[in-house]
Amino acid sequence: MTDLVAIISDNWLLLLVGQYPNGPLGGLACTLILSVLGIVLAFPLSVLVALARISKWRVLRWPATALVYVARGVPLLMIILWVYFLVPVLIGRNVSGFTTMVCTLVIYEAAFLAEVVRSGIQALPKGQMEAARALGHSYLGAMWSVILPQALYNVMPSMLSQFVSTIKETTLGYVINVHELTFAASQVNNQLLTKPFHVFFILAVIYFIVCWSLTQLAEWLERRIAAKRRGAGVIQPAVDAENIVSPLPARPA
Repeated sequence: MTDLVAIISDNWLLLLVGQYPNGPLGGLACTLILSVLGIVLAFPLSVLVALARISKWRVLRWPATALVYVARGVPLLMIILWVYFLVPVLIGRNVSGFTTMVCTLVIYEAAFLAEVVRSGIQALPKGQMEAARALGHSYLGAMWSVILPQALYNVMPSMLSQFVSTIKETTLGYVINVHELTFAASQVNNQLLTKPFHVFFILAVIYFIVCWSLTQLAEWLERRIAAKRRGAGVIQPAVDAENIVSPLPARPA
């Protein structure tokens, strides 16, 4: 226990922000930035892929399905290596490991989030789309105004759980020298040399605390959404019947 405390007290800043401000930002800060960028940039792409997946047009559905199956069926490490060697060829110059990891996470997380969004859309009653179309909305208008807001609200816990997975997936950035938390822990281990178990035990505890906290938040969101559904279950059908299902004025007596 004394060794663990000593390692943390001597290297907490390196584990937190890497060599910043005397070097690149790293450590836990880099891990969280990578995860947030990956999810935020992947989200709009995932919505487009999800809409393409349920489209009646094959020209949209087939490429989207191929992207999802390839990204979900190939190890993330392989995608990292593909992007690491392919992007410089496409743009004609080298890119940093950080940029490579962001691009990889956007592609990878978009495929997983697309399935989450698609399941949220298909879980809604078909009458929602039919009622919106009856009110004069186009397909895209109904999807944007009626279907997507409900679907995205319902899948918020699943999206937060995917964010937790993204945090753990950033550890693979170590292989292309991204200065994230695992890379920082490896630097600490290289300095000490004789206490690898202690260093990587601390690393595991840090990941556990961060991911467990976000998992608890996801469970709280799920309970709140479920409670709102139960509370709305008594009055919501009447509101729907008045505002959506029966838009015509009442018949005069």
